[in-house]
This record gives sequence, structure tokens and C-alpha cells, in this order.
Amino acid sequence: MSDDLSGVWDGTYIQPGTGMVTFTATLVETGGALIGDVTEPCSNPRCPLRTHSASITGHRSGSVVSFVKRYEPPGYGFETVHYDGVMNVEATEIDGRWRLPGTSGSFLMIRSSKPAQAATTGKRARAPARE
Repeated sequence: MSDDLSGVWDGTYIQPGTGMVTFTATLVETGGALIGDVTEPCSNPRCPLRTHSASITGHRSGSVVSFVKRYEPPGYGFETVHYDGVMNVEATEIDGRWRLPGTSGSFLMIRSSKPAQAATTGKRARAPARE
């Protein structure tokens, strides 16, 4: 398998006070730059949304993967989250940590066998702005 991260990824992250949250990410990698979209259930009991959407921008250098997830729309305790992880040799898993001011946790993404949606695969990744 190629080490290109483009495709659908099933993931989980551990959130203090909430536990494990599942998500699905669709990534597009071009020249090490990453873009993508994420959907996940709302874990905040006060949230009027059942499902959150977020965008991803980031980069990969070798096995090191870093990206920023921005919730759309922001609010309900969800804003911008920073992720740093390491891709395994087979390019089938990304394991790492997410962080917000004052809190952090672990995450794991596993490459799905599902095909990427056409709406996302047509996007071209561009070099992300440095945070």
C-alpha cells in the first residue's frame, strides 16, 4: 500500500469526562499537504447538533502527521483542535495525541476499506498555513 494518506479513515479519540468518541475522516494528500473533512457525533449533552462536521488542514513529513481540525460551525465547546501523530509502516494507522488549551488526549485513525466520496476526492490539497 502507498504511504499517501488519501482516503477514508475511521477514528477514535479519548476525551476526558466523555470517554471514547468515534469519527470518520476523508483525507486528500498532495505533496505532503493534507486537507479533509470529518464527521462525528456530538458528545456535549447541550449540543443542538447530532453530528459535527469539521475541516482538516495539515501536513505529513515521512511518518509524522500533523493537522488542525476546525469545527463548522464553531461553538458548543468545539473550536480548533491540534493533532500530532505517527503513521505506521503500512500506512494503515495513525496514532497520536490531540490538544486543546488545558486538555489533551489520544487518538487512533485506521484506514477504511470504504472508497472516498467523490465530492472530497476532487479537492486538491494546498500547503497549510502555519499555526
